[in-house]
Amino acid sequence: MRKKFKRQEYARYKKLGEKWRRPRGKTSKMRRYEKGKPAMPAIGYRKPRDQRGLHPSGYEDILVSSMRELEELDPENQAARIASTVGARKKTLMLEKARELGIKVLNP
Repeated sequence: MRKKFKRQEYARYKKLGEKWRRPRGKTSKMRRYEKGKPAMPAIGYRKPRDQRGLHPSGYEDILVSSMRELEELDPENQAARIASTVGARKKTLMLEKARELGIKVLNP
């Protein structure tokens, strides 16, 4: 799992939130990578190239809005995410078809 980087002083002030912002202060201990302070994002935390952009399940996430698009997927390394514009009746048909083809659906 990827490391969650939190904003400097996020616990001190509720208004800051946890979303990452780079510390830019002149005397900031975090910016100077001092021991005992939270880590900052760096290139070393990056995933291997073959794993980048994949769903946490390990499949490539493909948005599907029709039966034809569903049939074109490779069940070995691609998973379907049914579009929100697809209605309930068509979605149930697509789920049945995906089960027959052995395709993983990320939002059943």
